[in-house]
Amino acid sequence: MKGEARTMETTMTREPIWKLWVDTQRRVVSFHEEAGSQLMEFRDREMFLRCIDGYTAQLYRYQ
Repeated sequence: MKGEARTMETTMTREPIWKLWVDTQRRVVSFHEEAGSQLMEFRDREMFLRCIDGYTAQLYRYQ
């Protein structure tokens, strides 16, 4: 049982994490850390892409 829990924990921590940094004042979305921007993390690719689509619809710039 302990081995199973350890394997599950390792699997959970290896899930990809997609990140965005959003600056609502300048209306900029960054794919790298940016001072003054809010970090957003996604473990689900579909949610990540929906978020990008939402900012695109609001005419945010990307960098």
